[in-house]
Amino acid sequence: MNIVQEPLKAGQPLAEALIQDFSKVSGLYEYNPAEEKSWSDRLAWLDQSDRLRVDRKELVNQLRVYNLKHNPHDAVSGHLDQLERPGTAVIVGGQQSGLFTGPLLVIYKAITIIKAAKEASTKLNRPVVPVFWIAGEDHDWDEVNHTYVLSQDLQVTRIRIAQGHDQRLPVSWTELDAEAWEQAAAELEQLLPQTEFKSGLMELYREAAASSSTLTDCFAKLMGSWFGKYGLILLDSADPGLRRLEIPVFEEMIARNDELEEAYRHAADDILQLGFSAQADAREHAANLFYIHEGERLLLFKQDGKFCDRKAKVALTKEELLEELRQHPDRFSNNVLTRPLMQDSLLPVLGAVLGSGEIAYWGLTRQAFRRLDLQMPILLPRESFTVLEGTLHKHMDKYALSWEDVADRDVFQAKREAWLAGQDALNLGERFGEIKSAFTGMYDPLIEQLGGIQNGLTKLGNANRDKIIDQIEYLYGKAKDALEKTNGAGLRHFDRIELSLFPMGKPQERVYNIFYYMNRYGEAWIDGLTGIPYDVTGTHRIIYL
Repeated sequence: MNIVQEPLKAGQPLAEALIQDFSKVSGLYEYNPAEEKSWSDRLAWLDQSDRLRVDRKELVNQLRVYNLKHNPHDAVSGHLDQLERPGTAVIVGGQQSGLFTGPLLVIYKAITIIKAAKEASTKLNRPVVPVFWIAGEDHDWDEVNHTYVLSQDLQVTRIRIAQGHDQRLPVSWTELDAEAWEQAAAELEQLLPQTEFKSGLMELYREAAASSSTLTDCFAKLMGSWFGKYGLILLDSADPGLRRLEIPVFEEMIARNDELEEAYRHAADDILQLGFSAQADAREHAANLFYIHEGERLLLFKQDGKFCDRKAKVALTKEELLEELRQHPDRFSNNVLTRPLMQDSLLPVLGAVLGSGEIAYWGLTRQAFRRLDLQMPILLPRESFTVLEGTLHKHMDKYALSWEDVADRDVFQAKREAWLAGQDALNLGERFGEIKSAFTGMYDPLIEQLGGIQNGLTKLGNANRDKIIDQIEYLYGKAKDALEKTNGAGLRHFDRIELSLFPMGKPQERVYNIFYYMNRYGEAWIDGLTGIPYDVTGTHRIIYL
């Protein structure tokens, strides 16, 4: 495994500025992750603010119950023991619970959390444990119900798991039947080539699915099977036991909701003044909380002194909402702007591992943290990788393609066309162009002369000329098709390069699922990833296999 840094634009200027030009965004973020002092300062703040978070023992008790069910590893139990003791901090990051764990970036985020926690523990000489926050309270089923695999015939193939109802419930509440689990397994099994690891991998999934009622359950079991040995603690944000502990935090969010709204909107203005775009919607009158009503997760807004949803299904006064919270805390959940505050109220967060989009919208939250007497943690970019298998590397060398060539879709297509043109010994494009030019050069003067005989002949002549040119173009197209067919092997090499590294025009890590690579390289592949030295900048790297 050879690792090479090859930058890949994040497409999020705020995220790039956090690492490359922190002074420009220092008003939006609390700490510069690249400065050693940030780590010791954050740890000191955690030590003196422990009273602001929920009781450690009660928190750990809930996490034990969840991890014993889905992630029962000795290393996890050891980290929970440490977390129970004052002074232990966490590195946390999370994602929605996708089918087969979703795209590769989920795996890279877990690995970054593990490595950052180990690095921080060594740096600060203090226990720092890794926590993965499963966003099970999210309700967008279409975002999590599928994943992609590159088939053997070079098709980016989507595997989807069916939902038995249309309710907008949290993913952790959405139950699936045995038929849905098995249908997804059968599709994956058909797509994966036969290898020495395939049967074990499919058995792992089927065992996890058989003991799972929801996508979140299966996600947790798979993540635990791969990362439990590294002590990665799993947390489901929709866990009813945790929700009871969160009641005081929700109470404060509701009681001080106007202050939080003001903080988000001022931050949005600050971001615009700095020349950036806000990546989350800091709407006027937004409560930034969800409430579940009759099987539907509704986003709340404030109107006429009440908390309402846009469809007017609920309308509760502040007092009524607080009472509902105390009676039914499981009906409440956060949105993207209040989730960071809840995370920091539950856990002693030293650092949060985030993707570039997450870093961008966290730029709206610094003042909101302060309104609750909290402080934004250190934000750590998720590590980013592209896996480049040996055969692909050989193909790139054969066609003189650099990483930059492949990363730029227009350049790559131009290189592909240039290669194909180089295989054209007849110079088809030039010769057909000459023929069309010669034909029109002789035919156009004749059409003009025919118009002198009868006006109608000009129109007829033009139509006749166009039909002949269309036939020449048709023959040219057929000749090009034949040329492509003759050079099909080379074009398939180009296709495999593009579809492997930038499927659907996106970075590989945002599309493909880990099962494809585990099927090729086994569980040792994950061990190799965790052994790559930690990079606090999150700069994109290529893994040459």
